[in-house]
Amino acid sequence: MDEMHYDVVIVGAGPAGLSAAIHLKQLDPALTVCILEKGSEVGAHIISGCVFEPRALEELLPEWRKMGAPLSTPVGEDHFWFMTKKHCLILPIPPQMHNKGNYIISLSQFCRWLGQQAEALGVEIYPGFAAVEPLFNDQGALRGVKTGDKGVGADGKPTEQFQPGIAICGKQILIAEGARGNLAENLIDHFKLREASDPQTYGLGLKEIWQIDPKLHKVGTVLHSIGWPLNLHTYGGGFLYHLADNQVAVGFVVGLDYQNPYLSPFEEFQKFKTHPLIRPLFEGGKRLSYGARALNEGGWQSMPKLTFPGGALIGCSAGFLNVAKIKGTHTAMKSGMLAAEGSIEALQGRPNDYEGRLRESWVAQELRQVRNIRPGFRWGVIGGMINAALETYVFRGRSPWTLRNHADHLQLHLSADCKPIAYPQPDGMVTFDRLSSVFLCNIHHPEHQPNHLKLDIPELAITHNLELYDSPEQRYCPAGVYEIVKNLEKSYLQINSTNCIHCKTCDIKDPLQNIHWVPPEGGSGPTYSDL
Repeated sequence: MDEMHYDVVIVGAGPAGLSAAIHLKQLDPALTVCILEKGSEVGAHIISGCVFEPRALEELLPEWRKMGAPLSTPVGEDHFWFMTKKHCLILPIPPQMHNKGNYIISLSQFCRWLGQQAEALGVEIYPGFAAVEPLFNDQGALRGVKTGDKGVGADGKPTEQFQPGIAICGKQILIAEGARGNLAENLIDHFKLREASDPQTYGLGLKEIWQIDPKLHKVGTVLHSIGWPLNLHTYGGGFLYHLADNQVAVGFVVGLDYQNPYLSPFEEFQKFKTHPLIRPLFEGGKRLSYGARALNEGGWQSMPKLTFPGGALIGCSAGFLNVAKIKGTHTAMKSGMLAAEGSIEALQGRPNDYEGRLRESWVAQELRQVRNIRPGFRWGVIGGMINAALETYVFRGRSPWTLRNHADHLQLHLSADCKPIAYPQPDGMVTFDRLSSVFLCNIHHPEHQPNHLKLDIPELAITHNLELYDSPEQRYCPAGVYEIVKNLEKSYLQINSTNCIHCKTCDIKDPLQNIHWVPPEGGSGPTYSDL
């Protein structure tokens, strides 16, 4: 296997990885720094709400305004609704959700801009190269990563276009793959980094960009909601962000600790748009794009040990989302900057104090203060909101206890104990089906590729998931990847892997953890331009 060597190798060109690379070159311009990105270009796999808090950007690049950062839509007004089927209750906005000084942005566009700043400093960025395997030295430390082979046929054998993967080696390796990254989870298990922390928990976020009637557009307006269409036992909510140029970002997040296997996050999102206070915004408009991605919700108590021999976890590979703020980009960026400082220490032969730096930083302060808000929703929406109010206004983040998190895949109830959910048919004007939505993701998965969605024991898809839970993978996947085919002889699970938009929900929610998402050929997957 061919090898390439750098001082620091970063896996993932998201906000954390790019911030780490930029800060490394700021601290020592002589360092050789490489970023591997599995998407076809920087930003291709990046999706977020995204109301952006510029705190970390101010620290990283204080002249960002003069440098042309794509932050052009400041938040003008905030709204927070508790929604019923036909009406809404206007709620006071919690202090964490105040957005004065923040911006509505496209995170994919922002990462492209960060990538340009990194390259201008001499960082080498290689899009289209997925890191698929960790490489260890004789002492057991991580010494690099292997990139995936290209040109492998569906049968697993090399084709005429075969190109073997190479070893990308570094003195320090920073893992910045985002939520539920394949390499990160491998290293967390290998180095037992989660022994002293709770399981990570997740939500599934779905998002569309629309062009709407200018008369209905209110640039800079931010709306968050909780309640309908979800029931009072299920955590989640919607958002509307009015961007520039008469565009609106609309989205919905469902906590993946939901219990009813008949629930479909995608259908709940489509239903959200039919609310009498929401639907008029989109009637006569045009849907421009769609995407979905899992996001970390575990917070402080689910953060694993951050460093290991040879490297560290940064960004959502570790999980720094502030659920109460509904923001994680600023904390991810700061984690990358602190990891860069720790990497410099390690390169100089000193102990890497990235973890200590982070625990003394404003990132830790933020996450500690809100640590009990998301897990409080185990008591339902009303109980969760009461707990959140107590934590926010009475204890002010200083409550003497810490609520524990529990793994999402253990929360499903048996289908026999749950009521099926009847979802309306899409109307093709405001609501849509999965396949027409996936078309907007600009997916590229060459059909010659091997299936990148692996079943440990294929039979369990029928004998366990179908029999006990009516195959929830048919509903929790936002891209129509999983399909139960029933015939007279035998039912089987069909996996339409070319539909996959890399959200990682199947890897998280499968009841027996029988489904494993592994990186497909580099450059495959969605190509998001404005999400």
